[in-house]
Amino acid sequence: MPKPTIYDVATRASVSISTVSLALNAPERVREATLSRILQAADELAFVPKTEAVTRARRGVRRIGVFAGFTSHASYAQRLNGVLQAAAQERFEVVVYDQEEAAIVENQGIAATQTRSRLASLPLTGRVDGLIVMSPPFSDDIAQRLAKQHVTTVLVGLEWPGLSSVMTDDASGARMVADLLTSRGHQRIAYLGGADTQWAGWPSAVRLASFHDALPTPPRARLTDPTRPFDSARATTHELLAGPEPPTAIFAGSDLLAGGALRAAHDLRLTVPADCAIVGFDDSDLAEPLGLTTVHQPLEESGQIATEILLAQLESPRRSARRTTLSVSLVERSTT
Repeated sequence: MPKPTIYDVATRASVSISTVSLALNAPERVREATLSRILQAADELAFVPKTEAVTRARRGVRRIGVFAGFTSHASYAQRLNGVLQAAAQERFEVVVYDQEEAAIVENQGIAATQTRSRLASLPLTGRVDGLIVMSPPFSDDIAQRLAKQHVTTVLVGLEWPGLSSVMTDDASGARMVADLLTSRGHQRIAYLGGADTQWAGWPSAVRLASFHDALPTPPRARLTDPTRPFDSARATTHELLAGPEPPTAIFAGSDLLAGGALRAAHDLRLTVPADCAIVGFDDSDLAEPLGLTTVHQPLEESGQIATEILLAQLESPRRSARRTTLSVSLVERSTT
């Protein structure tokens, strides 16, 4: 089968050949709607022009997308603040795409999440120059789709071969919590995780695995419903604390889940930390008002660094993928 040509792109986009050429070589001189149509036609036909021309065309939009589960995780809003600050300095617009996670279901006694990433069908061609992805799920199909559409991508909180990423040292944070709780004499310990706890390599999964390995006795792990994290954490903690041999300490994968655990302890008229110590993760805006012991991670900084990496790769497309890991610290407050 013959390779598609610029003539085929022009026909598919209903424009002249000269307009296609102009879009690829001087995109700032082409109306945004026309540019988007031409790039979409090029993607659909798998047309491969010169790399430099594609780069110029896609940089002409001066817009980056941010994909995250904003409705499921409050911490993403703080990361977004970092993105907005860095993008504003370079006069890039930011488009936000929300990934609402599906509910947890039970499958043969094992909690599992049924969800399909919007990235599998989200129209991106000609709309954004680059993309920052903070939310699972991610897959080979999605990575290939983004590469095919020439959407430069940086991941936050997750890694993928060939893509730049900004990570938090989740394993170190979990070990800090384990050391704290064991030093206080706790033996019956539970872990509350989000949907990503079941996906190997994702933040909550890394935290649980490292927490498990650092404890002399495995923790009781429970997954919460990501569509209602606070209420689910509250209900799950009720079950744990009202059952036989209740945990004397709970480590939650986020401050919001820890907030639900605190509310459950209050419902049961338990004293924190005397009856049950509670630790969160994020050091979000909730943590200090709640007096919550938590792991501080640099949320805004992660968004800012991801944006800086993305813009650098848009400027130099042949730049190698870069992995950055940010350190964490334990902030002790009244819940331990």
